[in-house]
Amino acid sequence: MKRLLLALVAVAAPLAAAVPPFNTPAPVAFMEDLSSGAILFAKDADRRMPPASMAKMMTVYVAFDLVKKGELSLDKMITVRPETWRRWHGPQAGSTMFLSPGEQVSVRNLLYGIVTLSGNDACVVLAEGISGTEPAFVALMNRRAQELGLTNSQFGNSNGWPDEGRTFVTARDLAKLAAATIERFPAMYKEFYSKREFTWGKTLGSGADITQANRDPLLGRVDGADGLKTGHTEEAGYGFTGSAAQNGRRLVMVLAGLTSSNQRIEQSVAFMNWGFSAWSAKPLAKAGARVQTAEVQQGDAREVSLVAPRDLSVTVPAGLGTDLKTEVVYQGPLKAPIAKGAHVADLVVTLPDMPPQRLPLVAGDAVETAGFFGRVMAGLRWLFGLA
Repeated sequence: MKRLLLALVAVAAPLAAAVPPFNTPAPVAFMEDLSSGAILFAKDADRRMPPASMAKMMTVYVAFDLVKKGELSLDKMITVRPETWRRWHGPQAGSTMFLSPGEQVSVRNLLYGIVTLSGNDACVVLAEGISGTEPAFVALMNRRAQELGLTNSQFGNSNGWPDEGRTFVTARDLAKLAAATIERFPAMYKEFYSKREFTWGKTLGSGADITQANRDPLLGRVDGADGLKTGHTEEAGYGFTGSAAQNGRRLVMVLAGLTSSNQRIEQSVAFMNWGFSAWSAKPLAKAGARVQTAEVQQGDAREVSLVAPRDLSVTVPAGLGTDLKTEVVYQGPLKAPIAKGAHVADLVVTLPDMPPQRLPLVAGDAVETAGFFGRVMAGLRWLFGLA
């Protein structure tokens, strides 16, 4: 592992960065700045816990993934099976989209019903429409969770309904799932996760339209808030996985185990506001800027430029001088061929009392494999210490 110390950032003052305090009654809390990868807060973030309706983010992720791959259309119509309706209607079935037996509903509207209304019925209908049965869909959820690296999560159903502990997550895994949803499916995330209300179903008797509000506690309360999902059961308490973007920074937060809906609103707003006000972004490199070079073996070039794939910044406590240390880390020497734009190294930034922040660096140019004579010359240079 190559480590190259850099002096990209000048020390602003002789003060060491002090982590801004935040206190919450939530037994589980986590916040990450996706713009820098900085973990701003972690309280029992790896504790396994029931997710309640926050599990529905995984159901939505699977659907988004299938749509992106062209294997599922948002306009596909799915019929509500009478058996499913009987299981998932009425007060005993929790949050509902108010689907009707035999009704045909598009994937798009089912996703609105899941994200905006937290419909347990919508989850199962979507799962059956995609995979034939809910258990088959749940197997797909768990495969996608493994691919995402959700190492402490398991799903036993599509909607987070209590299932004797078969479904569990951690706050860190929920944040990772939220980040993957935002980054991999930006258009669908924007379309589905920030809708303030949704109308579906009719009241008994008068047949009036049923409009329900999104329970997201940040929408309309925090600038830039645009998702994601609340959850509540007796065993889980009140939880929320949320995200907001302000001034080029995007934060993801998780709170779990709160005691009421009002407490969830209060704590979610306070937590997200703290993330934006107590921390700030310090620019490190502009998109396309060369940060360092790396050695290359068996290539038609002896080194390759390591460049910033986007504007890179580090998250630091607001208003304080910072004592930053930066280094480029890569598994090297790198071996050809190397594609231009390939992620080949990381810029690792460390501050006192904080976990390291890792920012990606990519190859500035393509490096092809050297021909026979090129490999011979490279071997001779290495032999005589000239490489």
